[in-house]
Amino acid sequence: MTVTTPERVFQLTGSCNNYPWGKKGKESLAAQLCIKTDKSFQIKDDEYYSEMWFGDYPDFPAKKYDTGEPLKDVLEKNKEALLGKKVIEKLDGQLPYLPKILSIAKALPLQIHPNKELATKLHKKDPENFTDPNHKPEIAVALSKFEVFAGWKPLSDIVPLFQLPFLRQFVPAGTTDTWTDATLREITRSLLKAEENSVESIAQSLLKTPKEDLGPKNDYIPSLIPRLQEQYGPKDPGTLVALLCMNFMVLQPGESIYIPADGIHAYLSGDIVECMARSNNVLNAGFCPPADRNSYDLFAETLTFQGHTAADMILPSKKYEKSKEGHTVVYKPPMSEFDMLKADLAAGESDEIAPSEGPGVLIVTSGEGKMLAEGKTFDLAEGAIFFVAPETAVVWKTEKGMQIHMAVV
Repeated sequence: MTVTTPERVFQLTGSCNNYPWGKKGKESLAAQLCIKTDKSFQIKDDEYYSEMWFGDYPDFPAKKYDTGEPLKDVLEKNKEALLGKKVIEKLDGQLPYLPKILSIAKALPLQIHPNKELATKLHKKDPENFTDPNHKPEIAVALSKFEVFAGWKPLSDIVPLFQLPFLRQFVPAGTTDTWTDATLREITRSLLKAEENSVESIAQSLLKTPKEDLGPKNDYIPSLIPRLQEQYGPKDPGTLVALLCMNFMVLQPGESIYIPADGIHAYLSGDIVECMARSNNVLNAGFCPPADRNSYDLFAETLTFQGHTAADMILPSKKYEKSKEGHTVVYKPPMSEFDMLKADLAAGESDEIAPSEGPGVLIVTSGEGKMLAEGKTFDLAEGAIFFVAPETAVVWKTEKGMQIHMAVV
């Protein structure tokens, strides 16, 4: 009997989806990259294209480029060779991360992803809405200017806002000058549960408040209110929670944030590479129709309070120890499922990446070049997606310049 050795490096196609917060038609980078490899995909001018997924998760699966076979099925047949010992023994024996390209035109739902304990409970109770028992910490690396609400502002920036007469009603009775995370939890809960007319009138009051009364770190609030109201209407409570309690951050290309499990966030605009633990569980509380919102009490109880500054959310890139020429950096989130690499090669440059313990999935985010792996040469063009098996070294080279993002275990 002849045993065929599986290909260890092979090209993939991604799957695009159409959430209404995505960019329209050809403005969507997710769609532009998706069409490069998926020959059956057509971009329609009046359709929104929000994300391209290229992992093995069943919702929008990556497929093997030459055969159309779902990546999950390819991996199932050759777990030892394609996933490796570490993933089989410690990470559930499936691709442990889910990489995506997001093209964001308006705010995503105000959301948190339940931690493993809660995800397991929710999955058991409601498998239709919580499709797996996993947590979903994630990172986002900016490909363009990227605006985001993420994590909590320092309490010193929040407390003065709630001394404004029209906001005092949300402060729990008996609160002293010293706020705790429990205070912030109750305020978030109260803002989410505020009556719709109250949400609208508070936003109007904020617009009329002199900037100096909002505090020096909050002077951006009035400029964002009309934009958020235009997107989700004047009665959406997400606007108040995001503006009053959360960090508003503007990232430039190559900058990255880490969102822990249970970390509150809402992406606002831009193009990003996103990667997360292998899950699609989410609790939504704003910036979406009321029917799409989860229980406000469940949302509030699930909140965690790691860090209270924008700097706590930033995930700086570091020199990658497995990069031979030093053209590749790594973003290392504090979790075991993945790291994200970013290679920036100028015209005529190359880099060699030493093998990893687990599988890698890469996407060419701009430019073109070649990849040498397993004794073969692969063409790399913008939008090309490749799977790389564990213990496989790769060399990237380019005549014209190229940028690659790669999730690795």
